[in-house]
Amino acid sequence: MNRKDMLGLRDVSREEITEILNTAERFRNVSERQIKKVPTLRGRTVVTFFMENSTRTRMSFDLAAKRLSADTLGFSASSSSTKKGETLMDTARNIDAMKPDAIIIRHSAAGAPHMLAKAFPWSVLNAGDGINEHPSQALLDMLTMRDHLGTLEGKTVAIVGDVYHSRVARSNIFGLTTMGAKVVVAGPGTMCPPSMTHLGVEVRHSIDEVVEDADVVMMLRIQRERLQPGMMSTVNEYSRFYGLDLDRLNKARPDVLVMHPGPINRGVEMSPAVADGKQSVILEQVTNGVAVRMALLYLLLGGEPIGGDANAV
Repeated sequence: MNRKDMLGLRDVSREEITEILNTAERFRNVSERQIKKVPTLRGRTVVTFFMENSTRTRMSFDLAAKRLSADTLGFSASSSSTKKGETLMDTARNIDAMKPDAIIIRHSAAGAPHMLAKAFPWSVLNAGDGINEHPSQALLDMLTMRDHLGTLEGKTVAIVGDVYHSRVARSNIFGLTTMGAKVVVAGPGTMCPPSMTHLGVEVRHSIDEVVEDADVVMMLRIQRERLQPGMMSTVNEYSRFYGLDLDRLNKARPDVLVMHPGPINRGVEMSPAVADGKQSVILEQVTNGVAVRMALLYLLLGGEPIGGDANAV
């Protein structure tokens, strides 16, 4: 993969996505070892810079870097000088003076990672920028789907909820359609407008219209922090019309996969019985997140060859 950065999946080819997923598969066994570490990025420095809250993404990127033997430095908005008025570019210039090899950034402004990627020589990995993209999440989602379905080609993936404000949804749409899957989105008109067809998806406004034919049902969190007044009536009404409970799930295929990027609002996007049920692969997504992020760091930073599998290092 001949890239300096991973900013989004809009322009990533099928061959590149396949290489990332295959590399992640080879790294998965590292997490099963007694000593969960390989020396592929020894001597490299990886910075995690999170300007928005995160649990899974931040922890798994940090863990991925450490399992590759990289040195890590992490900070957030609450602990950085941005609280004192320092600009993003000034913060980045100071980080640059410390000679990092990669920065993993989450920012509320769409395009922030792209700005850094143009200005600095180190690799930039987008951990979520505004409502734009979240490529590593989509890649771990696709790896989880491929584990169960064998292939993404010809499969139907339903993405339900606040699609418009979801960077996870956008990256999944770009990645899945590139891999030959059919994507159908569903949600209230304010959160899933008809204009989203320009992304190459089918748009529905009822969860019942998409559940029955889907191989995968991906539920999304309501992006409360991004909703404008009047975009949603009440949580109870939303749950009644767009939540996934056992009654709706029983109308789906018996082998349908239930996914969620987290965090889950139990009783809103899905019932606890669905979240913890046998068709849920939510915790598998979390496990695959470490492997995918190891693969991205390895491929972007040109780590030592791993041979046939990660046991070779």
